[in-house]
Amino acid sequence: MSGRGNLLCVRGLRKRHGHRELLRGLDFDLSAHDCVLLTGENGAGKSTLLRILAGLERPDGGAFSLAGAHALPWRRARKALGRTILYLHQQPWMFDGSVAYNLGYGLRGSRRSRRARINEALAWIEMEAFADTPARTLSGGERQRIALARAWLRQPAVMLLDEPTANLDRDARQRTLALLHRLHQEGMTLVIASHDPDHFGGLIRRHLHLDDGRLGEQPVPGGPPVRLVGGGEPA
Repeated sequence: MSGRGNLLCVRGLRKRHGHRELLRGLDFDLSAHDCVLLTGENGAGKSTLLRILAGLERPDGGAFSLAGAHALPWRRARKALGRTILYLHQQPWMFDGSVAYNLGYGLRGSRRSRRARINEALAWIEMEAFADTPARTLSGGERQRIALARAWLRQPAVMLLDEPTANLDRDARQRTLALLHRLHQEGMTLVIASHDPDHFGGLIRRHLHLDDGRLGEQPVPGGPPVRLVGGGEPA
């Protein structure tokens, strides 16, 4: 497999839903510090693609290589994908309990160190006053910020965001976008699936469009030149 300088290389990714070929042998790479916009019509397969990359949904074929390692089928690469890549649903799940409990779920270390990390995350999203608030009473925008803070605590190499600004009012959308800018500035690779590409101006470095099971690369205003997608075919 080529692209040893890439963080993730995918070759020949296929997925069917019933008789429909949803993903038709996709080839693509993600580099460290990429920020990629993924667009496509409803039902094009954007969420399916993200879930496969995060190790959450099985494809019908394809090979995956992380950080130049030997290419593996999804079944054997799944654990490594799950350790490296984090998927955020457009409607973040909140556990019963407080915001602090939701942030601390799964954290390791002493009680003191966990509390310190939770406080750092609350400060990072400017929600220090919400520590004891029941998480399920939060607004959609507040839940999105909590989900981003949980991801920030885990520090994955790649974050996949499924419609992160959908159904948010202007203020909540701006707060979410500001956090995405901070994540990217801190070195995280982002892939953002969205129907609203205009919201992400100044953040996006690449734009991939999924149509009829294939990916094409679109130009980004002020961005780098359009790359070749996958196996070397012009998009």
